[in-house]
Amino acid sequence: MKHFLLLLLLSFSARADIILPAILNSNMVLQQQTDVRLWGWASPGEKLTITPGWDAPPVTTTASENAAWNVTVRTPAAGGPYRLTFKGQNEIVLSNILIGEVWLCAGQSNMEWSAALGTIDANEELPKAYNPNIRFFDMPKLAANSPQDDTKGMWTVCDSVTLKPFSAVGYFFGKKLQQSLNVPIGLIDVAWGGSYIESWIPTEIINLYADTRLSAERMGPVRAWPVKAGLIYNAMVAPLTNFRLAGALWYQGESNRHYPQSYYHLMHLMADAWRGVWQQDFPLYYVQIAPFTYNGQQQAAAVREAQTRAMDIPKSGMIVVTDLVDNLRDIHPKYKREVGNRLAAWALAETYGQKTGSYRSPQYRSMQVVGDRIRLTFDHAPNGLVTRNGEPAEFEIAGADRTFVKARAQVKGNTVEVWADGLKGPVAVRFAFRDAPEPNLFSREGLPVVPFRTDDWDLGLKP
Repeated sequence: MKHFLLLLLLSFSARADIILPAILNSNMVLQQQTDVRLWGWASPGEKLTITPGWDAPPVTTTASENAAWNVTVRTPAAGGPYRLTFKGQNEIVLSNILIGEVWLCAGQSNMEWSAALGTIDANEELPKAYNPNIRFFDMPKLAANSPQDDTKGMWTVCDSVTLKPFSAVGYFFGKKLQQSLNVPIGLIDVAWGGSYIESWIPTEIINLYADTRLSAERMGPVRAWPVKAGLIYNAMVAPLTNFRLAGALWYQGESNRHYPQSYYHLMHLMADAWRGVWQQDFPLYYVQIAPFTYNGQQQAAAVREAQTRAMDIPKSGMIVVTDLVDNLRDIHPKYKREVGNRLAAWALAETYGQKTGSYRSPQYRSMQVVGDRIRLTFDHAPNGLVTRNGEPAEFEIAGADRTFVKARAQVKGNTVEVWADGLKGPVAVRFAFRDAPEPNLFSREGLPVVPFRTDDWDLGLKP
């Protein structure tokens, strides 16, 4: 695409038209109170003047010999609408621009899922969806063998028509932020159902490490699907890296059951790569994959475990959705409002400093063998744990023979005691550690406990 743009400009140099990338358009949201980059193409040597409609001076620049130009402009506090004028041999005026908070919404089908695809609460939202302070950039699915300078798509105002095909998770996240912060919100939807995380990471980075190369080699093959490292990154991420963000959301992992051993490393590589190319240390908040009836070999449990471990990524956070599944045989839960709200709670607390309530799920901290029982302690359960519908479910316990059996459990404040009748000398416990668990253990604030295991035994997973 970048070579095409240069040839186009050289072929029609007499016209010397300014060309802007798709992400710079009317109705967009620019990140507030920062230096944002504006860029595009023009005839080599052409002089341009960019005039912001807010209180910032005009900026002049000259297109380089390869027809590219870029400038930085300081944005004010949230507000608008504004105009933005680009003047060279021709003039482009962008209108209805807002200044606020911009978030990238990426992942596979559960991030992609929308009212049009059957999300019930997003459909219920359509009649009341109009909100001029929420803007969408909905990118079509694109893949490329090398990083691209431009993409396709356009900014639109949130209403019943534009919301229908847009990420429901992204929308509910943005709506909660807009209500809580009272600033404009821009949401960029770059999801692709069935995609592997390797496709979202630059190829050269995947190839640096043996485990990530192996994981990439074991993808697919799937006809007409991006099953090579970097393909989605090149076409759907690279073109956005000049565009300033507040942060990124991520809901992916179902496809990476093929080799979960590498997923923790891949999450780190993606976070580092994206922050590197954006030159921004932005936050990354993500969703642990939901329960679904797969093949029963614990690959999904292993991916969830890797996602939990990846919370050691700086400025990251993970929400748990084991309680938000309406049908264990549907990989796309039909309700997304609470998923978006839980992601927004992390962002409001950690990015915007609005710690108005609990936002972290209780997480296993340590265990102690007490006779024939194991006592488990948890972080992020300051007011204790509770169950719904009876005794705690989804606990298993094992002795020295490493054979797990169904266990009984009892909640005592923010600890849980686990045992099995007849089992002597327990050494390990697992909780909700299978493909399609149905746990009922929560913090008193209503957040589900993170699935876990206390052992590090080989799961014997088949690729």
